[in-house]
Amino acid sequence: MSTAEFSLLDLLKKEAIAIDVPVSDWKDAVIKVGEILVKIDAAEPKYIEAMIKTVEEMGPYIVITKGIALPHARPEEGAKKPALALIRLQNPINFGNPDNDPVDIIIGFTTTDKRSHVKAIAQLAKFLQKEENIKKMRKAKTVDKLYQHIKEALEKL
Repeated sequence: MSTAEFSLLDLLKKEAIAIDVPVSDWKDAVIKVGEILVKIDAAEPKYIEAMIKTVEEMGPYIVITKGIALPHARPEEGAKKPALALIRLQNPINFGNPDNDPVDIIIGFTTTDKRSHVKAIAQLAKFLQKEENIKKMRKAKTVDKLYQHIKEALEKL
């Protein structure tokens, strides 16, 4: 088992970001972010179903702040390596979280152990605490601009 700790940019690569993604509901949004995790070989296809099942069983706790959801599942449910995928939705959708709906940014993540992702998630939390960072994510016209903003903001943390 690896004890390496990854930073946010170790886990979030530009090819794992998509903007203006059309979705019909929260399940569709989780599927779309999960498909990216599968495409980058961070998860098996069954991981997507596990993420959906987690929300169905535990509720919309994954909506971690206004407009942002962090779907995930347990490592043994199909995670292959630690990674993050980010999609910005074309139109916001509801997960059923009265405080933080509607959601327009979905950040899916995988991890293979209890430790390697901790640093990255802590950086993500700090990043998301600044309203300016979230606004720039929502306004970015291209994936390149969105990624560049995240990179620059992380350098200032």
